[in-house]
Amino acid sequence: MAESDTVPTPRKEPMSRVDTAWLRMERPTNLMMITGVMMFAEPMTLARLKKVIRQRFLAYRRFRQKAVDGPAGAIWQDDENFDLDWHVRLSALPGRGGKRELERFVSNLASTPLDQTKPLWQFHLIESYHGGSALVTRIHHCYADGIALVQVMLSMTDTERAAKKGSDLRRAWLKKDGERVERRFAGFDRAMKLGGKVLDQSMKMYRDPSLAGVLAKEGGEIAKELAIALSLPDDPKTILRGRLGVSKRVAWAEPLDLEDVKAVGRAFGCTVNDVLLATAAGALRGYMIERGEQVDGLSVRATVPVNLRPLEHARKLGNHFGLVFLELPVGEDSPIARLLRVAENMRELKRSRQAVMAYGLLAAMGLAPPALQQTALELFSRKASTVATNVPGPQQPLYLGGSEISEMMFWVPQTGSIGLGISILSYNGRVHFGLIGDARLVPDPDAVIRRFGVEFEKLLYLALMSDWGPAPESEQSGGNRTPAQRRSRGSANRVGTVIDS
Repeated sequence: MAESDTVPTPRKEPMSRVDTAWLRMERPTNLMMITGVMMFAEPMTLARLKKVIRQRFLAYRRFRQKAVDGPAGAIWQDDENFDLDWHVRLSALPGRGGKRELERFVSNLASTPLDQTKPLWQFHLIESYHGGSALVTRIHHCYADGIALVQVMLSMTDTERAAKKGSDLRRAWLKKDGERVERRFAGFDRAMKLGGKVLDQSMKMYRDPSLAGVLAKEGGEIAKELAIALSLPDDPKTILRGRLGVSKRVAWAEPLDLEDVKAVGRAFGCTVNDVLLATAAGALRGYMIERGEQVDGLSVRATVPVNLRPLEHARKLGNHFGLVFLELPVGEDSPIARLLRVAENMRELKRSRQAVMAYGLLAAMGLAPPALQQTALELFSRKASTVATNVPGPQQPLYLGGSEISEMMFWVPQTGSIGLGISILSYNGRVHFGLIGDARLVPDPDAVIRRFGVEFEKLLYLALMSDWGPAPESEQSGGNRTPAQRRSRGSANRVGTVIDS
């Protein structure tokens, strides 16, 4: 063969330790895919979609690469046989082709693994859906975290129907988040080293959880967080935990008005995230009671992703987030008391270094032998019943290929033995709730989803009923609580238990 006819060697590059961990976490019972849906107000054609993907999605060279794992570690390798037609497909819904049929279609895709011999992503276009179209996206978690993937999707959109260059949409959207997370990078190296110590001790932790105290002797905030996380008891055995199957079920709720959510947060001195997670806790409570669960005094934990990515790194893809364990007080019958407990739990977690610790642990898992990785994954996943994530999206209408995006949502993968995921995404003034569950544990996700609106309406109603006059004299010295929290506590005592189901 002449020198000029030599086939070039496919480009290869090492995969980061954290991305490797997400690649190796895949199990038949929990696929590590982020699944998303966009609904368009008007029809989208396959030709227009492919044009956008060629020009904008594939501008990220990583999406032309496949993940190759081996004894020496995982690498990214260019796919010599890359075929866009395999990755971008035209699909149709059966029957009437409505919301129920789309939920079933997404459920089947969320239960089906991607082809490991190709780049791990696919787009499925449904040309006819509610007078417009729908687009289902699947991307493996090893490519990027939710914040990065939302930015990827934003890079495919425009703020006007006619595409224009030079939009600052992505930068404006990420600016606030990027400024907030800069300080979290301190201590990453130490977190990674300590993460390795956790893996070395993980088999012993199964037999004697008190050994977590040894790590505390390392000193420093991150070591203490490792000890605290390891010493957490397993989450209680409820209908939300059990043996997993391979089938997933997805559903989504009618969106909430974001301004209403903000108003409730202001009324009770809480963040939007607090309000939404408390709403989720209330929905789970109602569902568990309906299924016959005894919930009085019960709390279940959610693993909540925390972004650790500075603004200038967001376009580089990869996973740059930690996890915290949040208590969801499903046993609390008062909606306001539930909200205040969630808010206090979140404040405690924000003051901790738990997210950075978890990032270090994930990095260590990326280098660990499979058996040890599986042990650590099982050890930590037993401490939670659900994954809950909230991604703030752009608050203006967007267009993809000239078609207006009317709604969007996504579903996060669960790890280890966790069988339930709650996803929250705000877009264009509305908040979208999505839920994905193991079909054995939550065969009827609509029964949970339909409660989100009801639970939020309770909080909104109580906010309107609250006494916004001066706080009673007995509460004038109410510790560190804000005036709004002191008033809302009184409101909870007056009417909170009356309207709760």
